[in-house]
Formats: sequence, C-alpha cells, structure tokens
Amino acid sequence: MNLIYIRDLLGHVDVSTTQIYTQVDVELRRRALESASLPSIETPRDSWTEDAGLLQRLDQLSIGPR
Repeated sequence: MNLIYIRDLLGHVDVSTTQIYTQVDVELRRRALESASLPSIETPRDSWTEDAGLLQRLDQLSIGPR
C-alpha cells in the first residue's frame, strides 16, 4: 500500500513518522499473514466451459476473431 495513504489514514503530518510504524519484523509479518489467510476453497478449474449459455453470451461480446 502506498505510504502516503497510510500517513493520511493515521493523520501524520510527515511521512517519516509513518515510516516508524512500517518497520515490521519479517518473521512477525509472516506469522500475521499465515494467521490471516483464509482456507482455500477447491473449485473445479474451467468449470465455466461447461456452461453453453455462458459461452454463447461471451461469443456475442467477442470483438475480434478467435
């Protein structure tokens, strides 16, 4: 995320103040990301290719040749 946006959200006048809070330990960041990750949902790949109606609508939207 852009540091300027974070600065504005936190109400800091100077971005150097915001930078103090961006110094995160790599291990801490890894653990936070792992704990925040949602379990993956298995869905069949390319299942949309079995929907003839959808394929027909997509063909109608097609601009150029395939």
